[in-house]
Amino acid sequence: MNTPLYDFLEKYAGSNTLRMHMPGHKGRAFGNFGSIYPYDITEISGADSLFEAEGVIAESERNAASLFGTAATLYSAEGSTLCIQAMLALMKRENRHVIAVRNVHRSFLSACALLGTEPEWIYPKYTGGILSGDADLRDIEKALSEHENSCLYITSPDYLGKTADIPAISEICRRYGAALLVDNAHGAHSAFMPENRHPIHLGADMCCDSAHKMLPALTGAAYLHIGNKRYAGGAKTAMSLFASTSPSYLIMGSLDLCNRYIAGKIRADLEYAVSRTEELKRRISEKYEVYDGEPLHLTLLCNGNKAAQELRKQGIECEYADGSCIVLLLSPVNTEEDFTRLEKALMSISPERGDNAGIKLPVMEKAVPLREAVLSEFETIPAEQAEGRICAFINVPCPPAVPIAVSGEIISRECIKIYKRYGIINVNVLK
Repeated sequence: MNTPLYDFLEKYAGSNTLRMHMPGHKGRAFGNFGSIYPYDITEISGADSLFEAEGVIAESERNAASLFGTAATLYSAEGSTLCIQAMLALMKRENRHVIAVRNVHRSFLSACALLGTEPEWIYPKYTGGILSGDADLRDIEKALSEHENSCLYITSPDYLGKTADIPAISEICRRYGAALLVDNAHGAHSAFMPENRHPIHLGADMCCDSAHKMLPALTGAAYLHIGNKRYAGGAKTAMSLFASTSPSYLIMGSLDLCNRYIAGKIRADLEYAVSRTEELKRRISEKYEVYDGEPLHLTLLCNGNKAAQELRKQGIECEYADGSCIVLLLSPVNTEEDFTRLEKALMSISPERGDNAGIKLPVMEKAVPLREAVLSEFETIPAEQAEGRICAFINVPCPPAVPIAVSGEIISRECIKIYKRYGIINVNVLK
């Protein structure tokens, strides 16, 4: 597949042009990152413009759309966060009531605060602390039936790798005229599995993919995929509401190169990686309880903090760990050496039992609107002293960035126990 954006960067980097434009480094090498500086440019002649794309960026985005099988695919140099903001802005334009399964990423809450959106929550049946669970289809249908002009927002795969029944959910959404939005940040590879499991293929109207999470792209590289053509025309303007006017050409160039990888190698590499990960799961199952999720998430239910410490001693860093699990992310580019090294390390550990039993988020009471709480004055106090106070700007580390109390909600005693469980010592509350 051609790479029009990367080819332009390559040509310009070797052109010996006197750069009387941004960035200030002028394409000259600095430090150990020296080789990338010549490729870091701005919207010069011929380089196109991300949110008014008509040239090399537009061509590259069309390549991506053809690979993913979408009505349109748009680039983000600001991760899935920008894509989530754009999706919710498009829902705001249609004045849709936003219904969301509760284990959202905090970027969803930030977008709601910026847009003045008050989401209605569906609480899942938690199976992996507050990070993971299943939403009951009956709860989804009930919520949609109560609002004529709605959208449903779900996270699939969730942080531990569990996937939702998107075909069934999309059918319910169509029945009630609701738009289906999917945070597929951890599932960009799913379109290229032997059985296409990408949300757009399964019926979603829009979704975001973080290319940098599971594909060979630079951090911050993401896609906004559009399955419903009605949203294609306004998506760029929705993105530009929130985005930097100076998107990184390095990040966009990495998406362009990712297209070439997808077109040429990903299916064979994925077949190997999935097969090898399944084999790894079988081999370590005598020592570990493996959480059920999408194929390249290796989530082990154990004292993840202790397991992570032991892996670090052997030069292996995990995606996430807490007292109940450890998450290890594989990708299509992992090698046999990687799998062998990981298996050897995991088998050398004596895993301790995790403390996941009974952890679930209680139904929370809202006291003030989310936007008001986010933008109000607050104070930071010990979590132990927060009972009865109203949550201001949320306290949650990334990863996993799944909120406990949402801005505007009253912090309960049960909530404080969960803060403690996830190592959150201080919380922000309204003054």
